[in-house]
Amino acid sequence: MIMKWLEAERLSVADLLEDLTDAEWQRETLCTGWTMQEMAAHLTTSTRTGWGDVLVGAFRARFDWNRMEDLKARSLAARFTRSELIAQIRSSAASPKRAPMASPIDPLVDFLVHGQDIARPLGRAREMPLEPAQAALDHVMKSPFWGARKRFPDGVLPALPAPDLLMLATGRVLSPPVDNTVGNSNTRSI
Repeated sequence: MIMKWLEAERLSVADLLEDLTDAEWQRETLCTGWTMQEMAAHLTTSTRTGWGDVLVGAFRARFDWNRMEDLKARSLAARFTRSELIAQIRSSAASPKRAPMASPIDPLVDFLVHGQDIARPLGRAREMPLEPAQAALDHVMKSPFWGARKRFPDGVLPALPAPDLLMLATGRVLSPPVDNTVGNSNTRSI
């Protein structure tokens, strides 16, 4: 089931990226400092990252995970065009390959959340399917990687829909649904 959800989400995010205007493509996502180009580059990495990439990247980033991901996204964004990045996302849509140490559901979490990171600052409504969002939320709440335990140390979540809880659990600040002036969250949670 996870792979069907992941394939659909990858293709949907590729459609969203393809639909952006040139001006929107240059806008910043909810991940502070990343334009749509860097975000698209980041989204290509889940099926293209091996142990060698992680080890070299971690060393270069002084073992800071977020810095490693940032350097990698910026490098890929400079190397590939918009259409090439979107094509890479599409071509790997059904791929079960994932980065080292990632669980089978981690790429789904990435695409669900980053799809919102792209859409929300542009004032675009983007539906997050409920069943995949709930599965992703359950995983994020148990995984030490995503930081949800720090955000909700008692394990009690506010009474919100699963998509909004997923965004909160991964470090996003909820914003009004359509507001083109929405800024960025203060921290990047990749």
